Amino acid sequence: MTIYFLGGGNMATAIVAGLCRAGRNSEIHVADNNPDQRARLAAQYGVQVSATLPELCADDVLVLAVKPQDMQAACAALRPNGALVLSIAAGLGVDTLSRYLGGTHRIVRVMPNTPAKVGLGVAGLFAAPGASAADRQTAQAIFSASGQTVWLDDEAQMHAITGISGSGPAYVFYLMNALRQAACELGFDADTARTLSLQTFKGAVALAEQSGEDFDVLQAQVTSKGGTTFAALESFRAHGVAEHIREGAHAAAARSQELAQSLD
Repeated sequence: MTIYFLGGGNMATAIVAGLCRAGRNSEIHVADNNPDQRARLAAQYGVQVSATLPELCADDVLVLAVKPQDMQAACAALRPNGALVLSIAAGLGVDTLSRYLGGTHRIVRVMPNTPAKVGLGVAGLFAAPGASAADRQTAQAIFSASGQTVWLDDEAQMHAITGISGSGPAYVFYLMNALRQAACELGFDADTARTLSLQTFKGAVALAEQSGEDFDVLQAQVTSKGGTTFAALESFRAHGVAEHIREGAHAAAARSQELAQSLD
């Protein structure tokens, strides 16, 4: 079995990195029309690269990792020949993908996220009716190399997981940057401000994971009424920070739905 990637961008690279950590370098082949990208992937991960895909066979896996709006053109001359197809393109449903690929039904849709690059990703997966239990196991093995996986029973949930975990790392980086900026405004140099923001997020996540406590409980443990943390949280509440974050996640999910409708 060879795991072929059509496209070698950031998300594909993150998945490749996870597979290489699992010792599967020799099974990977990335097709990308950018020679610099091909050279980087070959040098960094020791995987096979080419400008176009070779002929596939039924034992192979094809990971579609091009932009949704470019997918139809990218698949125009592609023949899966029975290969298992894994798509990480947001918004493109299995019916649309099947039509792009000449009617194949052996498809699993996946919504990963970029922390897969360091083995801490989370991917939502939905299997088309034509995908077998063995196909699900293959997809599970590929994406569990980069973190955790969540199987979805309803394809419509792919929009929701896109808005939560797919886009979610960007929300976290946004908040990290805001805290870093506040640290700079309060007199810290740039390096110290970055360390304070990074370690605060890292420590809070580790505490939440290891304690098993609800997020609200952990928040309360840091907050004394009338104290410093209370003052910060009151400011957040007054400005509707939590509501705006929720609205943002809903906006991402809605955009995924719009994308699906526009490309169907």
